[in-house]
Amino acid sequence: MNKVAIWVMTGLLATTTVFFNVYIFLMSIWNYRQKKKWSPSETIILALSVADVAHQLICYFWMTMDEVDSKCLIDQRPYTVMLLLIYSLKFTIMWDTSFLTFYYSTKLVSTPNHCYTQIQDAILKHVTLAVCLIPLLGLGTCMPMLVVFKSDNITAANKDCGILTPTNNIGNVYEAMYLILSDVLPGVLMVKCCFSISFHLAVHLRQMKASTNGAHRPKLGSQMRVIQMALSLVAVFILFLVIDLYVNYQISVNHENIVGLTFFFTSIYTTVTAMVLIYGKKTFWKALIHEFNVCLDEYPCLYCLKVPEQKAKPSTPEKVKT
Repeated sequence: MNKVAIWVMTGLLATTTVFFNVYIFLMSIWNYRQKKKWSPSETIILALSVADVAHQLICYFWMTMDEVDSKCLIDQRPYTVMLLLIYSLKFTIMWDTSFLTFYYSTKLVSTPNHCYTQIQDAILKHVTLAVCLIPLLGLGTCMPMLVVFKSDNITAANKDCGILTPTNNIGNVYEAMYLILSDVLPGVLMVKCCFSISFHLAVHLRQMKASTNGAHRPKLGSQMRVIQMALSLVAVFILFLVIDLYVNYQISVNHENIVGLTFFFTSIYTTVTAMVLIYGKKTFWKALIHEFNVCLDEYPCLYCLKVPEQKAKPSTPEKVKT
């Protein structure tokens, strides 16, 4: 029953993940047709949305097959290949997200270190190449699983078919290395970017407040939206990282077969990340709200659910003549 509940909840999250990421993909294509080019951030976001959708579809297909084939009668090789692709796509998602945060930190924060600035420029000049190399590196990192892991065909209660498990110390070392490469390293990069952006924000606000002598509230405009998006991405990533490492610890150390739970939490992460990305891109957010309101116009009874498309301007009190 636990597996069925997780399967149902993951299915609901899969719908939202696919919807939001396909929306990002279509909006990116529409912007490209208008501008005839992609900015580095749009390239990374497009790659991230494709990886999210592919990961979600393969995850849910694997979970569905595991529910249908409860006796594990089907050959275990298809399960093994799907798990390999899932782990590879998870690697891609983690590094694409950290790469996007790194990009925003380079745009928001100026560093006096000339050598570090040159490295940043070299990376950002080859964004498309980097985005293409990340999935290949993910696949290459996961290929040793076929050698150091054993594919078990477990049919006991609450167990799954074709699970890849380490068979010896080499397998355990590889599993730890995989988690470091796919989870911890991108997390460290994102935390570093988070500190850089937060420090930049604090300094910028202090300078703006000093320039206005505290008479007016400092405003950052569209820059503040990007900062909120970048910091939200980091916060969501760190929360997911803690949960993912704990679940993997339970699988590796306590040998609990809860792979479906990792897919469920990853589905939550990809859904929330897509929503944060849409909010961060003002054109995406405004278009989504507009389409949502247009759909509600077809049903007058749902008029109360409409979202205002423009912020209400603060009313200034009229002066009273004495």
